[in-house]
Amino acid sequence: MDADTQGRDLRQLAQWLRQDTSIRTGATIALQSAPPAEGEMGTALDVIALITQTGFSVASLAVAISAWRRTRPSTPVVTIERNGVRVTVDSGDPAAVTRLVRALESE
Repeated sequence: MDADTQGRDLRQLAQWLRQDTSIRTGATIALQSAPPAEGEMGTALDVIALITQTGFSVASLAVAISAWRRTRPSTPVVTIERNGVRVTVDSGDPAAVTRLVRALESE
């Protein structure tokens, strides 16, 4: 997937999350650039940052991301990181969403 497609998908996912009442009431959603790896220049936008409030539902986030992926023609891979725990959702398998929720809630 090229950088233009990734950037477009990222912006569309951020918009999707902003429109989801259960997400936007429990989190601030922002697009950011991730720090580049050693020797790389980085890209314009490649991270959605969620600053969550007490009571934020990781399960609601997982459901929202899963629903968004189903609307995409190419079902993009989504990687979520929290406190150093990374979970990648690359299939429509409900077990992947369960794995995501468990990994992120355990932190």
